[in-house]
Amino acid sequence: MKPLIGSGRPQIRLILLLLLAGSLFLSACEGSLVETSPANVKTTATQQAETPASAIEMAPSSTPANEKTVVVQTMPTERLPEDWKEWPVIPQGVSDFVREVYERGMANGNNPHAFSILGDCHSLPEIFLGIYDQDPQAVLQLDENLQQTVQQFQGSFDRYSPTVVVGTTEGALLWAQWNENKEGYCLPNELPIDCELRYHKPVIAFIRVGTHWEARNEDYLRTIIDKLIENGTVPVIVTKADNRELDERVNQNLAKLAVEYQLPVWNFWASVQDLPNKGLSDESDMYLSDEAYAVQRRDGLKTLDIIYRALEE
Repeated sequence: MKPLIGSGRPQIRLILLLLLAGSLFLSACEGSLVETSPANVKTTATQQAETPASAIEMAPSSTPANEKTVVVQTMPTERLPEDWKEWPVIPQGVSDFVREVYERGMANGNNPHAFSILGDCHSLPEIFLGIYDQDPQAVLQLDENLQQTVQQFQGSFDRYSPTVVVGTTEGALLWAQWNENKEGYCLPNELPIDCELRYHKPVIAFIRVGTHWEARNEDYLRTIIDKLIENGTVPVIVTKADNRELDERVNQNLAKLAVEYQLPVWNFWASVQDLPNKGLSDESDMYLSDEAYAVQRRDGLKTLDIIYRALEE
């Protein structure tokens, strides 16, 4: 059976969504195909994606401009999945296993200036990290270490990727028909994740596929993680802000896999808990607030910075 999907190409995907609506429980970023957005929604992720990078407000940085980012080189030896809410926002270094993955990838030809994102609407470059390629003035506001990291990965922040599509789920990344191949460099019937790894050759990949949950998602995530590791690409697990599944099983599962595979975690959930409505939009908990989107831009870059520097040591 083909992996389940979120939303996308109008005819084929709409038919499948209607047939599989029961299994597509609580998919993120799907708009009216799965859950009709309120009529009074003022700003959706798609609308925000149309906002020029220069108009996007950056979140206040907790690091003064003249202060260097502190890098802890070694990941704590023991993390309990059930304690994921207490984990720090920014990962504290990387494991020895992750270093081995990185070194193998470099030996096999991965690009040290490339990172990838496997994500849904919250990962679109227009509302996530694209600003660091688009807006030199925003980069100049960063501290020196972060500016160096932007320079290291210049060109990876604002680019088309077959693994960043509105409605992307774990299963969609493993389904060839989800691959829109907008720039024509993917092979016929190539999975989105396989195309991204072959073409972009990233050394690091963020896994942030949102709310969608069904019984096979853990298996899909294992396949995705195994593909990244086999490619020599360091997987970075990202927790989500919402709890649309009501029992936090998604973040709990992400934490379990992170511990099992010894992977770094960007605990985005923890970074927005002090924001109004815990970082979620007042109109729909499918989307983040403007302030939370600014926080994810800031902390996403910080996470990339600390992992990159830990791998280079």
